Amino acid sequence: MENSTNQTLGVWTDSSVAYKVISTALLLLICLAGVVGNVMVVLVVLTTKHMRTPTNCYLVSLAAADLIVLTAAGLPTAAEGALGSWVLGHWGCLCITYLQYLGINASSCSIAAFTVERYIAICHPIRAQFLCTLSRAKKIILLVWTLTSAYCVMWFYLANLQVLVYDNAKVTACGYRVSRKLYLPVYFFDFGVFFVVPLLLSAVLYGLIGRILFLNPLPSDPKEQQQLQRHNNHDMGKRSYRSSSSTAASRRQVTKMLAVVVILFAVLWMPYRTLVVVNSFLDRPYLNSWFLLFCRVCVYLNSAINPLIYNAMSQKFRAAFLKICRCGRKASDKPVGSYGAALSYSAVKDSSVAECTDRFPTDVEEVTITDGLLVEHKGIFGGSSSSPSYEKADFKMAA
Repeated sequence: MENSTNQTLGVWTDSSVAYKVISTALLLLICLAGVVGNVMVVLVVLTTKHMRTPTNCYLVSLAAADLIVLTAAGLPTAAEGALGSWVLGHWGCLCITYLQYLGINASSCSIAAFTVERYIAICHPIRAQFLCTLSRAKKIILLVWTLTSAYCVMWFYLANLQVLVYDNAKVTACGYRVSRKLYLPVYFFDFGVFFVVPLLLSAVLYGLIGRILFLNPLPSDPKEQQQLQRHNNHDMGKRSYRSSSSTAASRRQVTKMLAVVVILFAVLWMPYRTLVVVNSFLDRPYLNSWFLLFCRVCVYLNSAINPLIYNAMSQKFRAAFLKICRCGRKASDKPVGSYGAALSYSAVKDSSVAECTDRFPTDVEEVTITDGLLVEHKGIFGGSSSSPSYEKADFKMAA
């Protein structure tokens, strides 16, 4: 069903060839790179056993949401920019609009979820043994996607195909069924719930996390305290302390990585969100083509850049990405080499918390195997029963 405007909109001027070439090439490059990167994130977590942690489950949810944004918003926007008109029809308009909002809202909810999970794991490690489990993370992710899917159903009603009548042409566009005045309350509610609230929550919780990680000693889990006390007057105590320090460094690195994801989410979405808010108060919206392209590029970069952050800041993700890239080779799960060589070794030191993130392994700590550490781990494991374990990008731009 198509709606036509009742009055002409002046003379229609098509975008320049330079704009079409640059915008199409740029959007396609970002979207294709983002799709490859996010697919690899999903594959890495699903196919690598030690990567299946609560935090990484939330990152898979975020990757899935980013894939939806890139394919349902980025690619259609590139096609519409190149062709100058909407070509996917009425149902294409409805479904694409629904998927765009679903991806955007699910990504912000996923960010909020892993922020809360990090806060509990670091600031309340005792509770984290019961709250930060893999099964609970899966249930939360299912709840997030169920609620956002139901919430976004309204866009099947709000979106509609439009025929814009100009003096010299008729242009088909995917727009809104309702007037701008009726659309704005929906937008501002969406803006508040899925952008402002997650960012405020993240700011508060990362402030509390930073105070614990960088200003105060990390809370210890009771079993670790008992182990340290048991070996306090023995050389083993010193080695256990070194291992604990390694865990603290690992926690800091994981938290830094996730904080970077949140900061980039805020920064890269800010130009577009600000533009829509400002335009909502203007009689003649600011719709400069190049600035719109800049806003769209920022939005799609936000969905494409996360795999690069994981690769740059997480040794485990980097190693897993490399393993995926080596198509024909199967890397052994256990390190191979002489005892004297420095090898990368992943270990969960307590089976009772192996299901939880971090100490509880969020990013299972990396230690270097030396003769001394082999003896240390033998001593630690030998005496216990543990086992190693936003908007639719309104990418037409709301007037």
